[in-house]
Amino acid sequence: MSTDTADRTQMKVKEFMQLLPLTLAIAGLPEAGDGRYFTDGQMDNRATSLKAAYKIARAVILDIAK
Repeated sequence: MSTDTADRTQMKVKEFMQLLPLTLAIAGLPEAGDGRYFTDGQMDNRATSLKAAYKIARAVILDIAK
């Protein structure tokens, strides 16, 4: 992996982590209760929701920055 690729990956991870609170708020996913776990299907659905929420959060930030 080249230095440019590593830097780009690191930058994307940093951006994701900075947007994570907004992403979670947009997704509006409930937490698992005490002693309860999500099924594989529920985890897949939650991951899909987070991906969509991240796209929205990123678009909101880019729109605000204009």
